[in-house]
Amino acid sequence: MRRCIALAEKGALRTAPNPMVGSVILHDGKIIGSGFHRAFGEAHAEVNAVAAVRDRSLLKNSTLYVNLEPCAHSGKTPPCADMIVACDIPRVVIGQEDPNPLTAGKGIDKLRKAGIDVTVGVLESDCRHLNRRFNTYHSLKRPYILLKWAQTADGFMDIERSAGDTGIHWISHPAVKKKVHKRRAAEGAILIGAATAANDNPSLTVRSYAGRNPHRVVISQRGLVPANAALFNDGNVTEVISRRGGPESPLLSADGTLIWTTASEGADLALTAVESLYKRGILSVMVEGGRHTLQRFIDADLWDEAMVITAPGTAGSGLRAPALNAAAAFTERYATDTVSTYFKQ
Repeated sequence: MRRCIALAEKGALRTAPNPMVGSVILHDGKIIGSGFHRAFGEAHAEVNAVAAVRDRSLLKNSTLYVNLEPCAHSGKTPPCADMIVACDIPRVVIGQEDPNPLTAGKGIDKLRKAGIDVTVGVLESDCRHLNRRFNTYHSLKRPYILLKWAQTADGFMDIERSAGDTGIHWISHPAVKKKVHKRRAAEGAILIGAATAANDNPSLTVRSYAGRNPHRVVISQRGLVPANAALFNDGNVTEVISRRGGPESPLLSADGTLIWTTASEGADLALTAVESLYKRGILSVMVEGGRHTLQRFIDADLWDEAMVITAPGTAGSGLRAPALNAAAAFTERYATDTVSTYFKQ
């Protein structure tokens, strides 16, 4: 099963909104075939593992391992459960049940009804962690939420800004940027508040790592987003969520690809953003906003993971970093900085 997980990780950044899946076929204690889901729309892991077996007659006396329950429905590819039955594979070992209601136990049931010996729950916690975005999306009906910010050693995330003081005031070491952009590429969306859009004028794209640019979201109470913001002028998708205004607002540029979502009166903009992303089929979102935006998610208990970058320097004053009442799961060193990762319990 560990080999299945390692294979599944090779499909990272390319499988969403599908999960990452790896499969291994054993015969007499030896691997005779293995494969993984390479990209959305392509063959699933079980199909690739069977295709890698040179002597198909061995399948009748083999065990297929897979980190996620074989699908039981037709989508872009036929059901893997049917393929396994057709191959007369007598035993299947599964890491976790599929939370997608289109499968959710149906694949396991189909295999067992065909007389196949099925074991479920091997290294289940590891398998669930691997596909935590997919699992959260289908189980909680919302995208997986990652919070990210950089702070000084004394807990500030920005300087005191005077009128007209715009642009990013970098805190973290340049070496950390590649890690951050790798995470951006792994998430389906990235979200900031209007103040961050105005003060930092970020592009929120993937530049220091090869990968897809995320769906960008700006939450703004009044729709006051600068017309010349980089977010509206590079051809990438940006969604503005606000209680006022609309795409006809003179404060918004028509040059970029713009989606305007109007929140109902009294609705929480963070929750509205999460609901909008879920409806768009986006599995995860990285919240990179300022303190107010980040704290809004924390106070609403609307987060799953946090990445906090702490630089060795001090600021003495400025904008305080958010308050996260949690213990770090682990920390890593990048040049002079410490990157701490938190998971909500």
